[in-house]
Amino acid sequence: MRDWLFSLIVILSSGAAGMVIYLVSVPVIRKLDKMSFFGEVDVRPEWIKGPLRLVFPSFIILSASVFLRLPEDIFSAFVRLMNLIFIASISWLILRIIHLSRDLILGRYDISVKDNLAARRVYTQIRVVERILTVGVLLFTVSFMLMMFPRVRQMGVSLLASAGIIGIILGFAAQKTLGNIVAGIQIAISQPIRLDDVVIVENEWGWIEEINLIYVVVRIWDLRRLVVPISYFIEHPFQNWTRTSADILGTVFLYADYTVPVDEVRKELTRILQNSPHWDKKVDVLQVTNATERTIELRALMSAVDSPSAWDLRCEVREKLLEFLQKNYPESLPKARVALDKATCESETGGKGT
Repeated sequence: MRDWLFSLIVILSSGAAGMVIYLVSVPVIRKLDKMSFFGEVDVRPEWIKGPLRLVFPSFIILSASVFLRLPEDIFSAFVRLMNLIFIASISWLILRIIHLSRDLILGRYDISVKDNLAARRVYTQIRVVERILTVGVLLFTVSFMLMMFPRVRQMGVSLLASAGIIGIILGFAAQKTLGNIVAGIQIAISQPIRLDDVVIVENEWGWIEEINLIYVVVRIWDLRRLVVPISYFIEHPFQNWTRTSADILGTVFLYADYTVPVDEVRKELTRILQNSPHWDKKVDVLQVTNATERTIELRALMSAVDSPSAWDLRCEVREKLLEFLQKNYPESLPKARVALDKATCESETGGKGT
């Protein structure tokens, strides 16, 4: 009875000592929370107080467990339980620190602004790295917890030693998944795509909405979502319209008769662009890019700050240039010409003229 009472006192006093250490750390965390370094972003170091409530008591109890006077089986079960609690609390603390670091870094970048290239680069790297670290922490946590049980540990060792063929089969089965994980690491480093990049994938135009560990979500222009394995962006060609910058060139093609006054159309294009809120005032070009037996091809080239603005600008320019030709030069619209010789005309009219 004395041994049980002594052991209970050791456990309670150890837990109380751990809680005292936690209470001493709370003012330090609050003072850290008020620092200007964290005040600039919506990040609170108080988030780590939850796991610390378990880390300190479980660590002190484990350290004092050598003084316990309990039967062997009960002592082993108690130590195993405290080890599990300590491992889980440490894992919880590490995950909170990872998320705290993520929010601290991302809070200093605004991805909603027009020129957000640097912000998208950082967002992509941090999101991918965070998911890799989270999976790694959870994997190690489960592994260390299983090692607390001798039967499970021996079973794992025997499987690894005697069933190599199963490992080979599992390796082939997980090849795609492992390939996507490796591709995710490559994308985080080389960044062929970033969050909010404008891309054309599988003939679909949209924005990179999510970059997860094994897949990427593309938000299509009509609000559909295209889910693509992340290895696709390593193994297949695709178009990235915002790889180096968000600004982009837009083109409008018109087909007109040979009699069209190109200079007047060029002046009208300049007037349309100057009055448009979508134009960034950089590129304004009209050229004759082709000539067939019936029409000539006019290409209007213009620039915009991003692809949505370029799309709206192209539609506006196309509509107003057509209206300009219809109103001012209707004879310059495409037409088909038919030439008849005199003999044919006389034969068809019975010699009465054309």
